[in-house]
Amino acid sequence: MNSRVPKGVGVALITPFHNDGSIDFNGLDRLLEHCIKGGVDYFVVNGTTAENPTLSREERYQVLDFVLEKNGSRLPIVFGIGGSNTIAVAQEMADFNVAGISAFLSASPHYNKPTQEGIYQHYKALSEASNLPIILYNVPGRTSSNITAETTLRLATEYKNIVAIKEASGNLDQITELVLGRPDGFKIISGDDNLTFAMLGLGCDGVISVSGQGVPQFFCKVYDQAALGNWPASKQAHLSLYHLTNLLFKEGNPAGIKAVLEIRGICNDHVRLPLVPATATLKASIKAELEYLYS
Repeated sequence: MNSRVPKGVGVALITPFHNDGSIDFNGLDRLLEHCIKGGVDYFVVNGTTAENPTLSREERYQVLDFVLEKNGSRLPIVFGIGGSNTIAVAQEMADFNVAGISAFLSASPHYNKPTQEGIYQHYKALSEASNLPIILYNVPGRTSSNITAETTLRLATEYKNIVAIKEASGNLDQITELVLGRPDGFKIISGDDNLTFAMLGLGCDGVISVSGQGVPQFFCKVYDQAALGNWPASKQAHLSLYHLTNLLFKEGNPAGIKAVLEIRGICNDHVRLPLVPATATLKASIKAELEYLYS
């Protein structure tokens, strides 16, 4: 199962929208080509950055089918399936047509705030239902509950199709515990763009990035140079993107990255309510950072 988990830089794709709120598939096509040319290693479809809470089930699968068609066999694809109803998530995984998909990314249940035993039992049920490898997703800032290192390692040890975790806790002590205790082959993936360099230094295995789809040729250097052992070049790439990355999350995700993509002519910055586009002030700051980066 581990051989199917992509390596390197994955990007959590946005969903481009027209001004009327419908999906902009031409913009999505431009985004895919932009990312491939920029050197990313795999796509993540239907993550939080895709605004998946506002997409209907039909829309989510329309986007997936489109990405599969346009991508062909060029890059691996990870698909996000998650939620707070364990039975429904497990059923969706069991019914899923796995052709062309490398793994599922599944965030810990939000809002319910389960105990660690509840989180364990949730992923146990998903493991038993899934015909694909599962990447856990720990993002306490969105779910209001943390997957502890102990729970992650318990799942990684007991269920062979739970093969990785996207870690966005921001807790480097917890991440260090994972590095020290993980079973062979279990991957730890950064879920925080500005912690990626530090996590790679600890021995983690890659990143699922937001900013990487905006400036892929720069962001990929953080991972690619670290993989070559050229840590000074990796650090330089990280530091060059630090301020831009902070700006991208200043008014929430994906408003910031959509502003980048609009400035770069890939798609407009439209988001679906309850999200709103980045303010003019933030857009001006992002534009200035992009001009500095490309100067």
